[in-house]
Amino acid sequence: MIVGALDVGTNTVLMLVARLDANGNVTPLADLSRITRLGRGVDRSGALDPDAATRTFDAIVEFIEHARKLCATKILIAATATMRDVRDGAAFVERVRERTDVTLEIISGDTEAELSYLAVAHGLPVKPDEKLLIIDIGGGSTEFIRVEPGSPLAKKSLQIGSVRLTERIVHHDPPSSEEAAELRDAVDHAVAELGWSSFHPDRMVGIAGTVTTVCAVALKLSTYDHAKVHGHELTRTEVAAALDQFGRLPLADRKRLAGLVEGRADVIFAGTAILLRAMELFGADRLLVSDQGVRWGLMYRELSRMQRA
Repeated sequence: MIVGALDVGTNTVLMLVARLDANGNVTPLADLSRITRLGRGVDRSGALDPDAATRTFDAIVEFIEHARKLCATKILIAATATMRDVRDGAAFVERVRERTDVTLEIISGDTEAELSYLAVAHGLPVKPDEKLLIIDIGGGSTEFIRVEPGSPLAKKSLQIGSVRLTERIVHHDPPSSEEAAELRDAVDHAVAELGWSSFHPDRMVGIAGTVTTVCAVALKLSTYDHAKVHGHELTRTEVAAALDQFGRLPLADRKRLAGLVEGRADVIFAGTAILLRAMELFGADRLLVSDQGVRWGLMYRELSRMQRA
């Protein structure tokens, strides 16, 4: 069975097309990404920016057509923080359905966290007896997933993300020291909502574009390489060095850094600030990197359903 899985995020549209088989194998056929910035201005207006919505719609249509050319018999689309927040989300969902005959599912923060967990559990060599903290930094929200042996999965979606905090706080180029302090305070305030201050994970895992970008910059990758990024361990020192670099450079210079694609350059400082502060708050000296996020979680969820049928 060939399945297409799209993740429509605040900053990026991603699609994985893969062959699933009864033995539990997921064989990728295509893995595409397009930065469309769907969440532009949403934190302020509560509605989709028309240009961003058009870019995102066009990417979705193009990706679905590509999946069908690869003989996908089922296509799944999940939309995250931006679509949860806007008042005109239903109209966008209907527009996609009318054009593609595919239903875009606006998933809850809990569901997003569950899909991120599936991606980690199936895609990385984590041990069943480890206490894990998984952090999925998106453009509009950040999901925290707490995994402890013998306990139910604990998950929470917080309203902090690279795009949201950039638009809310960062107004200088490069960011000012006052803005850096305000970002730190925003993360502290949001993480306090978790009530997890006594939790000390054995391992911390990071998912999504902020994390993989920091990793690519740390590795000085002129061309992104999944094999070098996925499963790599970043030290807190490397994350702090990346944040310092992003904070010192104006946007024009940031765009020229190896590993940093242009569509993330303006929001990477806020995203990295979230990552570093989370590592500090939970005492994590190292971070295991995953570039298999929600789209992979959708695949593993579909595979489980297929095996139960």
